[in-house]
Amino acid sequence: MKYWLFKTEPDVFSIDDLIREKLSYWEGVRNYQARNYLRDEVKLGDLVLFYHSRLDPPGIVGIAEVAKEASPDPYQFDPNHKYFDPKLKGTEPRWFGVHLKPHTKFKELIPLDTLRITKGLEKMVVTQKGSRLSIQPVTKKEFDIVVKMASK
Repeated sequence: MKYWLFKTEPDVFSIDDLIREKLSYWEGVRNYQARNYLRDEVKLGDLVLFYHSRLDPPGIVGIAEVAKEASPDPYQFDPNHKYFDPKLKGTEPRWFGVHLKPHTKFKELIPLDTLRITKGLEKMVVTQKGSRLSIQPVTKKEFDIVVKMASK
């Protein structure tokens, strides 16, 4: 099992949206490194720290679980969709997504500033200055620290 952090803007798709939908396709990733994680490394049963960005403060709000592994993002082919990719040639997919299901909603958001000052999270990708990648690997140790923080 691997662990991840997925960033989302809560006004676009929040943890409450995931809970309400029960199963959701994580589409719209248009960064090659994040795409590679989704396509090649994110697997069924992996756990995901659900991170709300563009919030004041941004932070982790819960956990999701990967319910279905990568499949081509259908919106890349739809010229009427905001995730359409006009640079695609033919039907060969470039972008992928995974299905998530809700696991746990935290009682309170764990703010980014708190993550940055927490012992054991110094190397966590999200705590690094300039970290903008929407799909990030998380170590088991980092995941466990976050879960412990959420249970307090």
